[in-house]
Amino acid sequence: MASPAARENSRRAAVKKALDRHKVYVTAQSFSGGTYSARVLVDGEAYWVDEFRLSQLRQGLSPAELELTPATDD
Repeated sequence: MASPAARENSRRAAVKKALDRHKVYVTAQSFSGGTYSARVLVDGEAYWVDEFRLSQLRQGLSPAELELTPATDD
């Protein structure tokens, strides 16, 4: 059984990880020809992504790590 201090350290680490993760907001969705795409806002920048990339962003990967290009369709 973990000590109270170990549990508290674990909780703090989980909160830090959640705060460090990018916030991903879906601002538009498109379904065309059986494919899904979403316009997302990450750290003030918009991107068009497919379902797989959206999942990766939500897992904490950054747009730079995924080599995403900002959307120009404003």
